[in-house]
Amino acid sequence: MPAILNRYATPFITGLFLVSLISGIALFFHWGSAWFHGMHEWLSMVLIVPFVLHIWKNWRPMTTYFKRAPMGLALALSVVAALAFVLPAATSSQSGARGGPPQFAIAQALFDAPLSEAAPVLGLSGTDAAAKLDADVTQSLTEIASARESSAATLAQQLMGQPQ
Repeated sequence: MPAILNRYATPFITGLFLVSLISGIALFFHWGSAWFHGMHEWLSMVLIVPFVLHIWKNWRPMTTYFKRAPMGLALALSVVAALAFVLPAATSSQSGARGGPPQFAIAQALFDAPLSEAAPVLGLSGTDAAAKLDADVTQSLTEIASARESSAATLAQQLMGQPQ
């Protein structure tokens, strides 16, 4: 390993860990999220490089850690802690639900509702919307779009009189 990498791997781990620690605490408490979000994500990714260099530099001493119970216990507890967050999300009834911004969920609910319920949100009666689309008021925009090989958003734009 080149001497410069050898000399700076551990100090960079320390510096980047402190940045990650402070930005992580700020994000947890919702302090200055706009400042800290990108910093935390990107510099935590950069932290991988000096971490790998540190492991490389100290490989022999590291192998002795793996022969002792504390390392195995710490790694096992870390995996269990991670699973405590992953399993509830993976097994929830909404695991197939689409994530993303709430406005996307609202739009999808609108697109999946029957025209009789969705049309008033778009400023029309159910019968007017059905007439414009030559569809039934019991059909949803998603169903109509699927049959026409279009998108529900395009149909909603048509109903609102907006150009596509």
